[in-house]
Amino acid sequence: MATRPRRSAADDPDPTCPCGSAQPYAQCCGRLHRGEADAATAEALMRSRYSAFAVGDTAYLLRSWHSSTRPRRLDLEPGQRWTGLEIVDTDRGGLFDATGVVEFRAHYRAGGRPGTQTERSRFVREDGRWVYLDALPG
Repeated sequence: MATRPRRSAADDPDPTCPCGSAQPYAQCCGRLHRGEADAATAEALMRSRYSAFAVGDTAYLLRSWHSSTRPRRLDLEPGQRWTGLEIVDTDRGGLFDATGVVEFRAHYRAGGRPGTQTERSRFVREDGRWVYLDALPG
């Protein structure tokens, strides 16, 4: 079951995008979340997925997940607040690639404590669009 996004224009009329671009959310990852644009690269998709976690957009997270690995539903941790994203490395995933890997560190706070999720994510094109496939073993 999809949950409603945690951030809305009513909360903040011009919030900075959580992905770290310094652009307004509505003109950055918000365009992808609303279906007005597709991510041009695997890194752009990774950034938009991080932003979707930050704003609670489970519908976008499921849409941007490969059909073979997509869960039936996604429940986000209600007390978890995503606080920053670092892209550590990328391998392929460009405009003319069919596959790519993005390594990242996503920072959060949960239960008043800071945490970090580190992952090497695999992305592929499905029907011409970048989608998240899975995480490589650490």
